[in-house]
Amino acid sequence: MKAKRLMIIAIAAFFLVSPLALKMSDWQNPQVSVVNADSSPIKVACVGDSITQDTKYPAYLQMMLGDKYSVGNFGSRESTALLLSWKPYMNQSEFQSAKDFKPNIVVIMLGTNDGLWMLQSFNESFEQDYATLIDSFQQLDSNPQILIAKPPPIFTNSSDLSSTYHSNTIIPKTEDLANKLNLPIINVYETFGDHADYFDDGVHPNSQGAELIASKVYGAISEQSFSTT
Repeated sequence: MKAKRLMIIAIAAFFLVSPLALKMSDWQNPQVSVVNADSSPIKVACVGDSITQDTKYPAYLQMMLGDKYSVGNFGSRESTALLLSWKPYMNQSEFQSAKDFKPNIVVIMLGTNDGLWMLQSFNESFEQDYATLIDSFQQLDSNPQILIAKPPPIFTNSSDLSSTYHSNTIIPKTEDLANKLNLPIINVYETFGDHADYFDDGVHPNSQGAELIASKVYGAISEQSFSTT
């Protein structure tokens, strides 16, 4: 019996000092100033297209933030900020679900699909339509803080997405809108650099890329001061 107790103590000690345990401890204690009157979790709504819906970035973000937060994945694949498209985000059920979630923080990462060749002629309204989406979240009773993420770069792919149009039009427009509205910008785009190896198909980040997005979002949330009273 004594030997069994010693073995249990040794195993517990291993996990307490292991690099994984230390890393998870760092993730779960962000330096965020939060006022939460009822001690309920801070709700983070991840809004976007398939880069949000189909990658593990929201799940990684949940691990990094810890149990004081509740992260919801409200990505809708193929969706756009543009209202003149076949799949505007505001027309999707995920949009209503995100509002019903009553988030305290909304992270929006859209724009990739807005660069499709067939939609480029409609992009004069990109910023206006994006602003309409943002305003709809700002009108919520939960009064969420909005963070705008510049989407990842586009590498060689088999779709109608142009890396040049993405970098020269979509990214500057996204940054311009965030600056006009005085909203925090999460620079996911530049974080990837030339890492095409972080993508499955040149557009959608793999697991490593999703973890990189989550770390950038985590850092942005950690820098903000949120009140949920």
